[in-house]
Amino acid sequence: MRTVNITKFFLGCTTALFFTMHGVQANNVPQFPRSETLPGTVVMVLPEDSPIGPLPPVVIPAINPQTQAKVELGKKLYFDPRLSGNNWISCATCHNPAVGFADGLPRMLGGPASREGGRNTPTIINTAYNPIQFWDGRAATLEEQALGPIQNPNEMNETLDNVVKKLSRIPDYVKAFKDVFGSSVTADGIAKAIAAFERTIVFANSPFDRYMMGDEHAMSESAKRGMILFNTRAECIKCHSGPNFTDNKFHNIGVPADGPLKEDLGRYNVTKQDADKGAFKTPTLRNITDTAPYMHNGFFPTLFEVVQFYNGGGGRSENKSPDVHVLHLTGQEVNDLVEFLKALTGELVQVRYTATPLVYPELPREF
Repeated sequence: MRTVNITKFFLGCTTALFFTMHGVQANNVPQFPRSETLPGTVVMVLPEDSPIGPLPPVVIPAINPQTQAKVELGKKLYFDPRLSGNNWISCATCHNPAVGFADGLPRMLGGPASREGGRNTPTIINTAYNPIQFWDGRAATLEEQALGPIQNPNEMNETLDNVVKKLSRIPDYVKAFKDVFGSSVTADGIAKAIAAFERTIVFANSPFDRYMMGDEHAMSESAKRGMILFNTRAECIKCHSGPNFTDNKFHNIGVPADGPLKEDLGRYNVTKQDADKGAFKTPTLRNITDTAPYMHNGFFPTLFEVVQFYNGGGGRSENKSPDVHVLHLTGQEVNDLVEFLKALTGELVQVRYTATPLVYPELPREF
């Protein structure tokens, strides 16, 4: 244990020393020991381990070791519209670096007619830290996730066989797959290369990270107050825990229905468990300022509205999580929470990509 003056909160030691709770049971509200030893001074007792803090290094799966050549191939595939059925939708169309690696829309547009889908496009920022992917967790790995949109008729609307055929007629790809994987173009190689590139999209060194590492001026006083609320009365830490600010679990918080789907059962569609009806994966809060609008269906345009939604106890749902209830935060406290969330935005990852003329090989017609 150590005692920290929260007005300075100077933790300059090691990235393993994170801000944490003291004596907290799994589902209880964190309670910090406090003592007003000096005017305006809040003293907390902190254990050595922590549920939030700077990001650790990305863990690379043994089945897909990272190489620079593989990352470059994955980046090329990520920006290539030829992975789609109409040859104009790429991964970057919906996960655009210019808008927080999302699309800035309430709900995605896709399919041959560019129809509105039912869910908000999640960012790929720091998705390397997530053990499961998609709002409903239907993909267990980034590799599995990478192939999902290609085959989805409401997204890229293509088949893997056809993508492999197209890329196999492009000499640059044939050479790159041979160099990286020692094989011809394969769906497995496409998945591994895209996943390798996505694991490089890590935004760190946010004001919060710098503050946790000892820079007492990295966050505003409002953000510091918001951090205390985040871990105590606002109860955000119950779900937005861990260095990536997500428990990677599924919760029903009563978000109002919006868009073409009158009802979205979320995780239930994967598990068929009644307890999962209307439950969606907790999103990361890192770089949250870059990824509006918010919630699985993009219902809320601003962070202020999101915090007010939680402050009012969430929405109505028969299956709503018992952890979501009225918080009774003041207007100033709501603003402080928003300021803390803003402090979670890390440094921009520079993705340099030179567009080259695209050749569209004509595939043999099948009669």
